[in-house]
Amino acid sequence: MLEPPCSLLRSFPGNAQTFFTEPLQHVTTSAHTSASSRGAEMFDVINGLPVHPLVVHAVVVLLPLAVVGTIAVVAVPRWRGYAPVVAVTATVAALLLPVAKESGEALQERVGEPGAHGALGAQLVWFGVALAVLLWVLVLVGRRRQGAPAADRPRGAPRAVGAVVAALAVVAAVASGVQVYRVGDSGARAAWAARIAQTTTAPGDQDHG
Repeated sequence: MLEPPCSLLRSFPGNAQTFFTEPLQHVTTSAHTSASSRGAEMFDVINGLPVHPLVVHAVVVLLPLAVVGTIAVVAVPRWRGYAPVVAVTATVAALLLPVAKESGEALQERVGEPGAHGALGAQLVWFGVALAVLLWVLVLVGRRRQGAPAADRPRGAPRAVGAVVAALAVVAAVASGVQVYRVGDSGARAAWAARIAQTTTAPGDQDHG
C-alpha cells in the first residue's frame, strides 16, 4: 500500500525534510512578496510625485459634493431629477477611495506611520460605498414612481420605502461628511502638526516685530 507524500516526508530525517520543504516555502513567500511589491509600486508614485495626495484631492472634492447633493435632492423634491448626477459623483468617489487607501499605505512605507489617519481612511471606503449604493436605490425608486401612470403610482407602503431610502441616504451623507472631516483633520495633523510646532512665530509676526 502506497503512503501519501506527506507521510513519506515525515519519515525522512529532519535535514531531509528541510531540504524538501524550504524551497517550497521560499517560492511561496517570494511570489507573495513579488505580488505585494507590484501592487505597492502601482499606487506609489506617478511622474515623480506620490499618488496618494493626487487621488485624495479628487476624493475630497467629489465626496463632499455628493454629500451636499444628496441632502439637496432629498430636501427639495423638484431637484430629484439631479439624483443620477449625484449618484454618479458618489460612485466615482467610492471607486477612488480604495485607490486612496492603497496609495496611502504605499506612501506610509516611505514616510512612516500616519497615526489614526490610516485607520480612518480605511473606514471611509465603506462610508463612500454605502452612500453610492443608497443613492442608486433612491434613483431607481424615483424612476419607478415617475414612470408609472398617476393612478398607478405607489402609495402607502411603497411610498414609505422611498421615504426610508431617502432618510438612509441623508444619514449616510452626513456620516460620510463627518468622516471626510476626520480623515482630513488627522491627515493634516500627521503631515504638519510636528513641523508647525517647531516654528516659533508666523512670518507676518516677525515683520511686525
